[in-house]
Amino acid sequence: MTTITRRRALHLTLAGAVAAPAVLRVSRVQAAEFNLKAANNAPVSHPLTIYMAKAADGIREETGGRVDIKLFPNNQLGGDTDMLSQLRSGALEFFTLSPLILATLVPAASISGVGFAWTSYDKLWPAMDGDLGAHVRDRIDKSGLYAFDRIWENGFRQTTSSSRPILAPDDFKGFKIRVPPSPMWTSMFKAFDAAPMTINFAEVYSALQTRIAEGQENPLALIEAAKLYEVQKHLSKTNHMWDGFWLLANGKIWRSLPQDVRTVVGKHFNTQAVEQRKETLARNGSTEKDLLARGLTFHDVDTKSFQAKLQSAGFYKEWKGKFGDDAWALLEKHTGPIA
Repeated sequence: MTTITRRRALHLTLAGAVAAPAVLRVSRVQAAEFNLKAANNAPVSHPLTIYMAKAADGIREETGGRVDIKLFPNNQLGGDTDMLSQLRSGALEFFTLSPLILATLVPAASISGVGFAWTSYDKLWPAMDGDLGAHVRDRIDKSGLYAFDRIWENGFRQTTSSSRPILAPDDFKGFKIRVPPSPMWTSMFKAFDAAPMTINFAEVYSALQTRIAEGQENPLALIEAAKLYEVQKHLSKTNHMWDGFWLLANGKIWRSLPQDVRTVVGKHFNTQAVEQRKETLARNGSTEKDLLARGLTFHDVDTKSFQAKLQSAGFYKEWKGKFGDDAWALLEKHTGPIA
């Protein structure tokens, strides 16, 4: 929450007598006027955490310490659903969340995660930074939250297993796969005749270790950062969906901040989101080599056969109906015809 200090009151009193720059930079560090919290589910070594910390440092520096954002990574404040609840109540000011998990509150958010929709970042980023992202942010705003302009990168998701490689759609039959708490994830893997199990990311490692789940799906950077290679044997390069992180704010708290504060906070978070995308992409090649060295066996797959399975199972028809023709048209404007 924000607090107005005596120092700030004095500053406001003197503002009429002493001309001050319009920007927030000051020559000395002052006590924080706005103490805010930001949280995520990513390990400390993940690019999401690293670049969120860079943003917080930049905000603190540019405001001369007036705005202090403390970062709580790696599920320190609970699982995704717990932190979303804290964000909505105002106990937490900022939180990054997958669009597909956010869809439990804002159904439109999961449209960016439609299975096998994206084939390249050249199509993805213009959509998410443009009209498709604006469509989703508008729906997020109506839910009482605020989404920053630039979505952060998680990556294309791959399938791992402790029991058998997933090489074709039929290999998913009966496969106990951990999925995040999201209707689309559950729907997609049921279309593959798998047995999806909803488990918060904080419990994924133990679920795989104890064989409650045979496998899971995540981008390479997160598989490495969370050390999931220790409890998995195979990685199938399914690239079945793209996933990101919306940086969300409690809408009421965000609107209560002074405009100059919102401008600086937004600038740094959006700038570092773009830098984080670059870093995550740059890491992919070296991450694959590292995971191979740590014992994961990689398998290439024919993604067209998986997409055909979703088509025959009615997956695309179902989700087009849920999103509506207008939203689906926005998606296919960038992806091309999906099915």
